[in-house]
Amino acid sequence: MTVMTAAAIEDFLDDVFPQRMGTIEAVSEMRATMSLAIEDEHLRPGASVSGPTMMGLADVCLYVAILAQIGPEPMAVTSNLNCHFLRRARGDRDLIANARLIKLGRRLAVGEVELFSDGDEAPVAHVTATYVLPDND
Repeated sequence: MTVMTAAAIEDFLDDVFPQRMGTIEAVSEMRATMSLAIEDEHLRPGASVSGPTMMGLADVCLYVAILAQIGPEPMAVTSNLNCHFLRRARGDRDLIANARLIKLGRRLAVGEVELFSDGDEAPVAHVTATYVLPDND
């Protein structure tokens, strides 16, 4: 069961993380989906989406999945992120991120994110990440 809606998370992030990228499309049990409209600043030579852009969207998308489960927590932070770039992400299409939490514990959250060029079935990147959750005891 989620404790925050996509709209509530967007409002929270506007306050604590306004520089983040992407738009929340949906949140559900242990999952989140985001999109990013690709602009020139997201591209590398060859009109491909840059690696830092893909990793950034994946990181935020996993954070959104966590927030949907635990509520507004600004101090949940990434402790590890591993990205496998699988194919070229097209610079003429939105970037889509689908996050899934694998484990949500008291102190750690582990998840994975698949990234897609909008309209393509094959992922362009696969990301795994771990977040450290603050001790609220």
